[in-house]
Amino acid sequence: MLNKVSIVVPIYKVEKYIHKCVDSILNQTYSNLEIILVDDGSPDKCGEIIDEYLKKDNRIKVVHKENGGLSDARNIGVQSITGEYTLFVDSDDWIENKMIEEMIKISQCYKADVVQSAFYYAYEDYLVFDRRNDSKEAFPEILDNPTLMHELVVNQRVKNFAWGKLYKSEIIKDIPFEKGVLFEDVFWAHKIMHRVSTYVIIHQPLYYYYQRSNSIVATYTPRNLDIIKGLKQRHTFLEEYYEDLLGESYKVILRTSLIHYHLLFINRKKDKGGLYKKEIQSYIKNHGKELMKSVEDDQQLRYQLFLFRIHPSLNMLFLLIRKLLRMIKIIPQPLGLERVNR
Repeated sequence: MLNKVSIVVPIYKVEKYIHKCVDSILNQTYSNLEIILVDDGSPDKCGEIIDEYLKKDNRIKVVHKENGGLSDARNIGVQSITGEYTLFVDSDDWIENKMIEEMIKISQCYKADVVQSAFYYAYEDYLVFDRRNDSKEAFPEILDNPTLMHELVVNQRVKNFAWGKLYKSEIIKDIPFEKGVLFEDVFWAHKIMHRVSTYVIIHQPLYYYYQRSNSIVATYTPRNLDIIKGLKQRHTFLEEYYEDLLGESYKVILRTSLIHYHLLFINRKKDKGGLYKKEIQSYIKNHGKELMKSVEDDQQLRYQLFLFRIHPSLNMLFLLIRKLLRMIKIIPQPLGLERVNR
């Protein structure tokens, strides 16, 4: 008998997208599914829409709950799973109709605890595929635990996203997502991957990650700093279990901190008294020795750290000049992004 796959879909204010998401799951070539649709107190018609789906397909479970955020909705969904495998799909995304069939085959072939597929960044009129880390024609990659954890920290081939990965359910059932934070996957992924012996990457893009048009500059709030909090929590975890990855971890924290310092500067009305910028400066000052060592092999980040420690505005000037040089094609744009018309 086919193994059952539980699919958890947290739903909030996605009336425009929910049909495409759910239909892509119902149309899977792999049929033994348990589809858990969690209405997180959505104020639009999402609750009514998924109730209609419930009437049409007995593989669907519907949970209605008060709004508690993405993490809470996922946690409630995980409490209901009965499948041997679990997949998370965000409700404004969609998946290829053969995604689960392909991932189950790979999981069983390689006895994998987790299988990750490649994905498209999906815009309204086109798709983008990141060829820097994936080649659609490449064979599956098998990672052991030390390699997996390194790749997770680097966040290039293995992303922190919970979605787009097929997990053995036993690995994730007792590790909840942290509630009340943004970028909840950063707080969660390393705890899961710590348990993984065999991780397989397939390079065929089977997941469509929808990109909304909202600008991060326009929608930025200090809550976005949760990602730095998550990275620091992960750093503490690495200190206990993966000491050899601390240099890479410092590098990621630094790069992320510099990005958010810049965003806070642009949105300085949302940082009264510059308290959040000062917090970033304080961390970089207090960990200067460790950060300098971590960027020895990264010339650009080393320049940025050097300039920031003299004065943060110098780093922002450096970024502005680099952007202008790219615009006038004196230095090249990053390579590897392939646009695909829909």
